Amino acid sequence: MTASNHPFRKGIADLGRGTYAYVQPDGSWGYSNAGLIIAGDQSVLVDTLFTLGLTKEMLDAFKDISPSAQSIDVLVNTHANGDHTFGNQLVDGARMIASKACVEEILERPPEVFRASLEDWKSNGEAGAFLHEVMGSKFDFTGVEVRPPKETFSDFLEFDIGDTRIELHEFGPAHTRGDIVVHVPSARTVFTGDLVFNQVHPILWAGPFSNWLRACDTILGWDVETVVPGHGSVSTLSAVKEMRNYLCFVMEESRQRFDAGLSYAEAAWDIALGAYDSWLDRERIVANVAQAYREMSAGAVNPARNEILALMGRHYHGHRSPCGDDGCACHATK
Repeated sequence: MTASNHPFRKGIADLGRGTYAYVQPDGSWGYSNAGLIIAGDQSVLVDTLFTLGLTKEMLDAFKDISPSAQSIDVLVNTHANGDHTFGNQLVDGARMIASKACVEEILERPPEVFRASLEDWKSNGEAGAFLHEVMGSKFDFTGVEVRPPKETFSDFLEFDIGDTRIELHEFGPAHTRGDIVVHVPSARTVFTGDLVFNQVHPILWAGPFSNWLRACDTILGWDVETVVPGHGSVSTLSAVKEMRNYLCFVMEESRQRFDAGLSYAEAAWDIALGAYDSWLDRERIVANVAQAYREMSAGAVNPARNEILALMGRHYHGHRSPCGDDGCACHATK
């Protein structure tokens, strides 16, 4: 079965050659994908999910398809975000691997801190209200504890399970500080983590754009048939090309407005998304334009995350101006 034939429905997609994806529609906030690689009696899990309940459901499904998945031998975390790491404690006996930067970021914002911020969302103004709406009200984080991988690397790491070679390539900072992808050359498959969102707007929390573009260009140079994105349906290299095109689009549109003297918030509202208007989570354009402005201004424009989240909330609710007042002509958020 080719990647394009995989329907976008919850559960396991058999990718062939010992590789599997676990997919969670609709791919929006918190609904991430994971993967499984099996060689003989050994298994590698690529990422866990946002909650213990979701992760257990996934692990049980994998156990049903192969005896080799009864006990996970290796867990690879592609990056630090909770929707890819919060279920780690359920595979505590596995060899856990991530980039050094990923583990540092996990420890800076462990699940206990994340959970507390969501529970106390009202004290965090518009930013808290937005996060509560898109994540806090939809997921149960009960019992989640920090379990960072103990084995770390930088740049590149490879290892074998059975006769299958697994390659880990670090491309962060981009989406987060320590993004990696998992390449299985013999299966012509790559698990991209959140360096690829398929038909979903990505978000540049760390940047720069150039690192993310480098990741896309590198993957496009591989002999890959199947791409498992961090969010969205299983695809082919076409999803990587679309991701690259989106990043270039945001950079170009932001540059025009930066040169014209618009603030990053004004620019985010001014950009017509065109071909990307149908993608999920269009409010992320605010964070992405903020990152573009940060780079173009050499750091002079550097809005705080809470400010960005608040503006994303306004965009999410369809406000026609960044200030939140649809009758306001100033559109001024500096």
